[in-house]
Amino acid sequence: MTASEREPAAGTGATDGAGAPPPFDAREFVASLPTRPGVYRMLDAAGEILYVGKAKNLKSRVASYFRPDQLAPKVAAMVRQVCGCEITVVNSDTEALILEYNLIKKHRPRYNILLRDDKSFPYLYLNSTQEYPRLAYYRGTRRVPGRLFGPYPNSRAVRDTLQHLQKLFKLRNCEDSYFAHRTRPCLQHQIERCSAPCVGLISREDYAADVGAAVAVLEGRNDDVARELGARMEAAAERLEYEKAAVLRDQLAALKQVQADQIVTETRDTDLDVVAVATEPGEYCVAVMHVRGGRNLGTTNFFPRSALAEDEAVLGAFLAQYYLAREAPAEIVIGAEVEDGAVLAATLTERAGRKVVLHRPSRGIKVRWLELTLENARQALKMRSATQVSVSAALAAVGEALGMDRAPSRIECFDISHTGGELTVASCVVFGPEGPLKSDYRRFNIEGLTPGDDYGAMRQALTRRYRRVKAGEAPVPDLLLIDGGPGQLQQAVEVLAELGVAVPCVAGVAKGADRRPGQERLFLLGQEAPTILSPDSRALHLIQRVRDEAHRFAITGHRGRRAKARSGSVLEEVPGLGPRRRRELLKRFGGLQAIAGAGIEDLTQVHGISRRLAEAIYEHLHPTR
Repeated sequence: MTASEREPAAGTGATDGAGAPPPFDAREFVASLPTRPGVYRMLDAAGEILYVGKAKNLKSRVASYFRPDQLAPKVAAMVRQVCGCEITVVNSDTEALILEYNLIKKHRPRYNILLRDDKSFPYLYLNSTQEYPRLAYYRGTRRVPGRLFGPYPNSRAVRDTLQHLQKLFKLRNCEDSYFAHRTRPCLQHQIERCSAPCVGLISREDYAADVGAAVAVLEGRNDDVARELGARMEAAAERLEYEKAAVLRDQLAALKQVQADQIVTETRDTDLDVVAVATEPGEYCVAVMHVRGGRNLGTTNFFPRSALAEDEAVLGAFLAQYYLAREAPAEIVIGAEVEDGAVLAATLTERAGRKVVLHRPSRGIKVRWLELTLENARQALKMRSATQVSVSAALAAVGEALGMDRAPSRIECFDISHTGGELTVASCVVFGPEGPLKSDYRRFNIEGLTPGDDYGAMRQALTRRYRRVKAGEAPVPDLLLIDGGPGQLQQAVEVLAELGVAVPCVAGVAKGADRRPGQERLFLLGQEAPTILSPDSRALHLIQRVRDEAHRFAITGHRGRRAKARSGSVLEEVPGLGPRRRRELLKRFGGLQAIAGAGIEDLTQVHGISRRLAEAIYEHLHPTR
């Protein structure tokens, strides 16, 4: 049970029985507050949450907002919009921290520091419960049998590490179903990336030794592995097993090469993250360097959004939002002291079941790591600023090319994907001044239409999307792009008119005669002839990028839907036909095609198939139009 469930929120800003909110008297409200820990929510005139904060002492903390002579200009700008406040009293600072995190994640208030990219990091996964364990790329819950190594900053870092380990120790990387049904070595063995345990070309003991060595390398114990490989090589040579000694010699040489390419510090037994913040006016970048087993696995950059914040506030908010959503390492190195750092460390320790510390170093290698992480954050912020300038210029060019009153700040683009009319999927992608807004992307599974009806599919997708826009669930775009020509454009215009949604500009993007990039034709409402932009036009390049992203998103969704549909059997959809009877059918007829060609009388000859069930099977496989 959460703190908010145990004790109801109190405050002002809710409407009374007459329907109008009472005026907010800050002095009277503060006087009524308790001196206990809790969470407060600042509300605007419409009742929307402006800011969520936590406090050890609610009375003291909330009162500090209503002393105008002591407020920073940014905070004063927010307080001028406050028309109400709500509080939730909790039992401890830890509960306040967790409740604040949950409320920020749920409501995403304008004046809080918001972490936009909360995608989980990839790991290397070793299922140690298997006889011949597989080392594989993994992303998901950490509650799985076996061991996880990481996190890695991105997929490429995982795959590079996996490739190195396959070259060194030839561990299998195939799926379990593939591994279980091999009768001869696959291509991975032929290119010397796998020792072929599937067909017994390596003993269980030798494979286990290779797995142990790979684990040691991942833990940063390269020197230990080198000594062990050397000892095993000498032992094999003494037993006159020269071929095995040669394999171990090659492994040792490859390991030496890997060691030459990697720097492992003296703190090889320490897992830690290094977190640094770089700031430009109105922009923030938080860089996180992952160090595991003394090896720098790389840096990941985040760009929190906040209407007002100082560096220390950004760092504190980031640490809470980031590490409360995932497992923290034993040590987090930071460049500045953060408010309530002790409470955060205690909360992370309790969640992890082991000690987690926040540390601000003053000397040694950790200071150098911190400087490197800060430099990464600064460079990422510079590159982001340059990209945003480029995108802003491209948006301005699009607005000019399409005759818009101003540059579009939100572009939505739709595309349709199917294979011969099967399992049609429509996509909607969104671009803004920061580039792709992937959290706003949407897919639509198209149902109830004649296969191949692209106009109908586009109409259905647009209707479903803009009903939600009309309901206020998403903002109205400045520019709507449709992948297609005048027919698709007309569908969009009709849907918007039916729903009463006013989009400033709607355009169809059609490929040229030979479908080459640079020959796109733009169809606009009220223009008979298409607009053709120069191949080097900045506006055309952005339109192509948005259109291609819509195509990618649609075809990825279609392929996923098709793969899911084809991984099952149409027989599974027949009511009353369980796994045992399906096996009997397949055993009797040999496959789905033969079952579909069988009559009702033929089906009743199968053990366990009654006439009623045979009729149901036949009707399911031969639906009437």
